[in-house]
Amino acid sequence: MTRAVLSIGANLGDRLANLRSVLDALGERTRAVSPVYTTAPWGGVEQDDYLNAVVVAEDPSFDDYDWLRFGQRLEQAAGRVREVRWGARTLDVDIVQCVDRGEAVVRDSDPALILPHPEAHHRAFVLVPWLDVEPDARLHVDGAQVPVADLLAAIDPAERAGVIRTDLVLREGARPC
Repeated sequence: MTRAVLSIGANLGDRLANLRSVLDALGERTRAVSPVYTTAPWGGVEQDDYLNAVVVAEDPSFDDYDWLRFGQRLEQAAGRVREVRWGARTLDVDIVQCVDRGEAVVRDSDPALILPHPEAHHRAFVLVPWLDVEPDARLHVDGAQVPVADLLAAIDPAERAGVIRTDLVLREGARPC
């Protein structure tokens, strides 16, 4: 069985509906959903703020490439266009980490899929919501399993402060934790 930590974000169109489309597609595979956060864009391209969240999902029939294809299909269904690196998007689905039979999958030389996500440990908009759903989470960084809380503590305080929790929810009837 594989377990995936997915970082989802949107800053074009109906941002909340685009994020909810991920949960709709995951259905029963969803194990945990973070609160929704608003964050400034990352990467230096002028654009509107994002809504971000983290979803933890499991599927006994999926491997890491299945999670990649799943995310890409959802992005395409939301009308994502890849014109500018770090540019605005209707939906972004990143695999932060994939665990197969209890072991974190590490792929560092595959051009199609690098795991864990190569920039996740630098991005407060990934780490903050992940800690909401898995306070003891660990991420494989430079050959070691590092507590996500430690990774977040190493990020610039201004960037951490820019990850702002909203009252929005991804599941109807659910309240933020």
